[in-house]
Amino acid sequence: MQKIIIPTDFSDNAQNAIRYAVELFKYNHCEITLLHAFADEVYENNLDMSRSLFEEYKEKVEESATAELENVLEATKKMSPNPRHTYSAKAVFATLVDAVNDLAETDNSDIVVMGTRGHTDDRDLLFGSNTLQVVKYVSCPVLAVPSKYTEWHPKQVLFSTPYLMPFKRRELKLLNTLCKNFKATINFLYVSEFEKLSFRQQDNKAFLDSCLADNLKEFHTAQGTDVVETINAFINDKHIDMLVMVNERRSFLENVLFTNTIDKIGLKVQVPFLIFQNVPR
Repeated sequence: MQKIIIPTDFSDNAQNAIRYAVELFKYNHCEITLLHAFADEVYENNLDMSRSLFEEYKEKVEESATAELENVLEATKKMSPNPRHTYSAKAVFATLVDAVNDLAETDNSDIVVMGTRGHTDDRDLLFGSNTLQVVKYVSCPVLAVPSKYTEWHPKQVLFSTPYLMPFKRRELKLLNTLCKNFKATINFLYVSEFEKLSFRQQDNKAFLDSCLADNLKEFHTAQGTDVVETINAFINDKHIDMLVMVNERRSFLENVLFTNTIDKIGLKVQVPFLIFQNVPR
């Protein structure tokens, strides 16, 4: 049984992420939780009010959010009446990243699926601020789905990796299941000035290969140092349906995320982006 968290701010982008998730996991037995965090909505109210009025306002926001979340839940059940899926919904007075992280730890969740952006749909950005915070600080894998992306069934998956850190078996099992369901090919891409792998890299690559033994796989090496240009070109040339990377200590992706350069380096991913977490929080 896979446990999936889908945050929603009731935007079209969030609704598209819900549709993508239920279709992507349609062959799996899943517990799907729709989550709405409303603390920011309450605190951003600029009215000068007493504590008692503030508490009343918070209750009204919670009531409204709960009602809207229930509508989304019922619509999701009608959209995907999958007997393999069980659905629930939670409205939580917390920031989004805290709400997602607490639920992921409590439920031992397998993955968070969310839109790359919410109501603020700036197409010049790869991730909106909320999605970026979840990717940076939540301890389980995150799948970010671009706005209006509707290619539900992945056929070509790109896994960009330097093979420098050990992989988590549980995360690889998730990838194995997703790709096996749709007979998708996993394209491993190693970008480096040096073609030869160290013994550590060879062992990590062998572990990766063994954990994904049931999958269709291709291994690619690209000489150079421009990871972004190589990834972008590979996505276009190979008609990639999903990008996979691991966020690990001192990695390319961690450096991008924590220096806030992800939207400056030209990584313009227009396909779902699955990020595995290998960073202690």
